[in-house]
Order: sequence, then structure tokens, then C-alpha cells
Amino acid sequence: MSMFVRLGDASVDAPVLVMGMEGWIDAGLGAGAAMATLIDQVPNQLIGRFDTDLLLDQRARRPVLRIVDGVTSPLKWPEIELRAGVDRAGKSVLLLVGPEPDMRWKSFTSTVVGLATEMGVRMAVGLGAFPAPVPHTRPTRLASTATSADLAVQVGFVPGTIDVPAGIHAALERGFADAGVPSVGLWARVPHYAAAMPYPAASAALIDGLASVAGLTLHAGDLQAAAAVTSQRIDELIANSEEHTEMVRQLEMQIDAVEDEAAAGFDIGNLPSGDEIAAELERFLRGERG
Repeated sequence: MSMFVRLGDASVDAPVLVMGMEGWIDAGLGAGAAMATLIDQVPNQLIGRFDTDLLLDQRARRPVLRIVDGVTSPLKWPEIELRAGVDRAGKSVLLLVGPEPDMRWKSFTSTVVGLATEMGVRMAVGLGAFPAPVPHTRPTRLASTATSADLAVQVGFVPGTIDVPAGIHAALERGFADAGVPSVGLWARVPHYAAAMPYPAASAALIDGLASVAGLTLHAGDLQAAAAVTSQRIDELIANSEEHTEMVRQLEMQIDAVEDEAAAGFDIGNLPSGDEIAAELERFLRGERG
């Protein structure tokens, strides 16, 4: 039985595959909001769906039942979809959306990579966001996980070695590497103290990063406007606590030192360190699962 059911055809020319699957690390809902913006912004059509009976634990991701005056409507099942569209300049884009599979990751990865190869995908880009020791008062920076050093340098990366649990995007990224397709994960660094609330600045940075690394014509104006409002609200909350105000000041000093040393050509590998970011990630995961 095929894992993928094709429901339509689309003419694509060297498309970029954008992966925005739900269920793993997404601090500040950065990737989720970026993907929703992308779906709204890129006219698209459904190409096909993956068989979620094979991929999802329905007790963990239960379908939704609507009941009206005691009468039930058809269940709304979680779907994993592949959609095709074009950006504002007419460049082809594929969108992989839906919940992260609960099982059969190797088969799913093989199927996605096979479909992408069949359709001539020139690059795969995953979207994510993680909590980091950064202040909300500075521009949101991206970090990458990539299949080549050139891509990692183009986006930016966390220096050093970090062992972290992997999501499905990581499995897909390595699958594309084995198939010779460039792949990069874009990760927005979200202030650790804002990781549990919507943080539109992260989503805007992901849209801008995607446009830059994949050569797409996109805009993040609405997200940037929302980010300005969110930043003002955080300012008001932090102003009520001397401890929090001092924390943000210390983070600003740390980030500014990194920027100054980068401009001077010095080694900035330890500010902030991989250990610090990994620790923030672990705390975020514990809180999310709790």
C-alpha cells in the first residue's frame, strides 16, 4: 500500500520544498505562524495526502468531532499534505504541512525524498524556532542546520557541538543530503522568556530567511507589524520587575559584544555557547511536555 495518495497534478519548475510540520520544537510559535503566512501568501493547490493511518497515533492526535444539538458531523482528521504553488515572481514552491509523524519515519523520509526528486526539487528548507539566551530588544537571528558548510555559513549557525533530540525535519534533511539535494533548516532564536507565547518576530525572520536562502519573493510585513506590538507588550511586562529588566540588560550586553566582535573579525564562538542554548532547549522541552 502506498503511503502517499496523489490527488492532483501541478506543473512545477525546479521548486523549493518548504517543510513546516507541527509537533516538535516551535518556540514562540515561530515556525507555525511563518508557515501559515506562507500558505496565505503563496497561491497553492493540493497535490496529495499521506496515509495518516500508517503515520499517526490517533490517540495522541485525536480527530475532532463537532456535535450540534446532539447530532454529530463527520470527523475532522489530522492530515499531512503536499501542496504546490508559486511565489510573487512565479517561482515554484512545494509545501509539506501537517503533524509530524508518530511512526515509520524512515519510510516517510524515503517517500518524501522520492517525491521531491521526481518533481525536480532544487532545495529543501525546514522552518523551526528554539529558545535561546537572547533579548527581545534586538533583531531575531537565525541559526541553521544544513547539509553543507556553505549553506550553514550563509544563514549562520551555533558554533560547537550539540547533541539534541531530532525531529522529522532532521531525518528529511539527512535524506535529502543522501539524495544530493541541498537542504537547510532555518531556526529562529526566540528569547527564552518569550518562548511560551506567540513571538511574531521569529516568524518574520523565518520568512525573510527563506526568501533569502531559496531566492523566493516573499514579504513579512504583517508579521513585522505584529512583532512591534508584541515587543511593546513585553517591554511593559518587564518594566514591572527590576530582576527582569536587569536580565534583559545583561542579554543585550552579551549580544552586543557578539556583534562587536563579529564586526572586528574576532572569534565569537563562546557567546552564547552551545551548552547555554542546549540548556535552554532542554528546559523548554521539559516545560512543554509538562
